[in-house]
Amino acid sequence: MSRPHAAALIEDAWNSRMNRVLAGQGWTPRAVGNTGYGSPDFVRVLGRVLLSRHPEEVTSEPPEEPRGADVTLEPEQKVRGWRAFMTAQLMNAPVVIDIAGRRHETHSDRSGYVDLTVEGHDLPPGWHDVTITPVGGISDTAKVMIVDPSVRFGLVSDIDDTVITTSLPRPLIAAYNTFVLTEQARHIVPGMAPMYRELLDDHPGAPIFYLSTGAWNTADTLNRFLRRHGYPAGPLLLTDWGPTNTGWFRSGQQHKRVSLHRLAREFPQIQWVLIGDDGQHDPKIYGDFARDRPDVVRAIGIRELTTTEQVLSHGLPVSIEGFTPRVRRPVPVLRAPDGYGLLRQLRALLAQQG
Repeated sequence: MSRPHAAALIEDAWNSRMNRVLAGQGWTPRAVGNTGYGSPDFVRVLGRVLLSRHPEEVTSEPPEEPRGADVTLEPEQKVRGWRAFMTAQLMNAPVVIDIAGRRHETHSDRSGYVDLTVEGHDLPPGWHDVTITPVGGISDTAKVMIVDPSVRFGLVSDIDDTVITTSLPRPLIAAYNTFVLTEQARHIVPGMAPMYRELLDDHPGAPIFYLSTGAWNTADTLNRFLRRHGYPAGPLLLTDWGPTNTGWFRSGQQHKRVSLHRLAREFPQIQWVLIGDDGQHDPKIYGDFARDRPDVVRAIGIRELTTTEQVLSHGLPVSIEGFTPRVRRPVPVLRAPDGYGLLRQLRALLAQQG
């Protein structure tokens, strides 16, 4: 195994020292549960272990499962974005995960994340709670979505500029989400939430995954936004912005590619509709995946950004697709400026496909 990148070694040394200092000051390990998923064959539990000065503070806010008339639109809380990043992750912490009364032991990774796949469990299809407990610390509940093996339809959605827009240049989005005064300045993309709800209502039990290059620190913020604006509940597949064993930053495009292929392996019976936007790399990433796995992709839906949004996204007034070689897509590619237009086209296509 090659030597870890210098950036990873520096980060690990800093985190290790911080862990010792905070633990010496009486800070307590606490779990933060994120939404996981699975099938009757496996369950993937996601979470994080942090050090907390206030044991009684609220940890995560697991999403409920909004559908149709059950959706409640509420005013957004005014939560300062930088708070999500002011965390002290606990490295290599022993963790116990309780799934349907069975204990499973694991450890957090170098950034405090917990990502455990357990084969053989007693959870029927539907939504369930599992418990994540750091040894000697405070537990938290994580939601897991178990997909019925009879389900043949699923959605994968990008987040930035697909369901959420910030009207900021893409290089500044990370800084904006970190230091913005409140979450209020993020806006919905028209028609996307109704489109997802109606497509899932047409396919009972079908899952939706929100796949993004955003940081796991923003998971609670995103869950609040999605729930308050009526988006269906589903696992977030985010990433860690920190250094890796190979460089200063991990590749967001590679994260999306790896996640898509993992979903195809985990749910081989499902055919996916992939939804993204034409502001960055979604058309190529989705197109490459459809080329490699045309058997599991029913359609690609691309939300077309306005001229202003294109400029803010990458500096040009047109989609960057126009500057890449045109490749014939093995699956239908539908385009519209919002969810209303995409829904009309998708419904017609899905009805034609049968």
